[in-house]
Amino acid sequence: MADRLPVAVDAMGGDDAPKVVVEGARIAAERYGLPVLLVGDPERMGDTGDLPVMAATQVVEMGAEPASSVRALKDSSIVRAAEAVRDGAASALLSAGNTGAAMAASLLRLGRIKGVSRPAIAVPFPVRGSTPCILLDCGANADCRPEWLVQFAVLGTVYSRERYGVARPRVGLLTIGEEAGKGNSLVKEACELLEEGGWAERCGARYLGNVEGRDLLTGVADVIVTDGFTGNVVLKSMEGGYAIFEAAVRETLRSTPEVAATAPVVDAVLDPLFEGFDPVRTGGALLLGTRGVSLIAHGSSSAIAIANAIATADELVAIDIVGSLRASIANDIEANTDPGS
Repeated sequence: MADRLPVAVDAMGGDDAPKVVVEGARIAAERYGLPVLLVGDPERMGDTGDLPVMAATQVVEMGAEPASSVRALKDSSIVRAAEAVRDGAASALLSAGNTGAAMAASLLRLGRIKGVSRPAIAVPFPVRGSTPCILLDCGANADCRPEWLVQFAVLGTVYSRERYGVARPRVGLLTIGEEAGKGNSLVKEACELLEEGGWAERCGARYLGNVEGRDLLTGVADVIVTDGFTGNVVLKSMEGGYAIFEAAVRETLRSTPEVAATAPVVDAVLDPLFEGFDPVRTGGALLLGTRGVSLIAHGSSSAIAIANAIATADELVAIDIVGSLRASIANDIEANTDPGS
């Protein structure tokens, strides 16, 4: 643990913070052997074990206006955690608090990679028997320009290759039909830019064209790009659908005494399947495009989800995802075809 910098965890961010966040941080440190720095109010954290603590006296509440709160609450836990990464005291940032505040703190304190127009939230969706499909943007930019979607394609390609080992990621544009010309004006303009192809050659992607929402979990594409509004709706719909489906199956397995008798056998088969689709495994989504690893977790994250998010952040630091993104964007700048220009 002493060989690498800790992940700075916003201990005050989340629906059940700081209790659940501290518990997750302790699991990451004690069970996984990961270095963690808790940032928040020491008097409210309770037993933090042997974990180091950086004191912060303020909290950006879940319903607060993000940008103005980050600017005004300079001693908030999310701001101090971002500053720890900026100042070299931590390797990455993790927050389950106000998503907008986490993004604002990352942008204001870490800054963007040179050439990145807008960072995007990238979420890996599970694909049975294959590597995950990366969907971005999942909420950082509700309103987008066509050229930003091209840049999201570049960012997603690098993420897929560096984290999941996909040699030449297949990239699709999310819309309402596979046929050319389907979609709103944003999609149509983005499609024209994506089809030009220069960006794909430079970053090592293969552009597929239009894909639909049903393709997300099928393995058709490795990366799917969309605007942040649509992406967030897709993300929340998928998560809600998964939770309802699992609960319904579990309930059905105990609906009658005869069926309940088979539950132990069936559960042993279903548990690994459900676990593979459970967002708890990843724990958090990466904000792609900032000059530092910034991971955003659900406000309702459990302790295990927090621990897994810390592990994900540590992994992304180890593979130098930020360095790879910086190199790819710099390549676009050199070619004088920066998609964010």
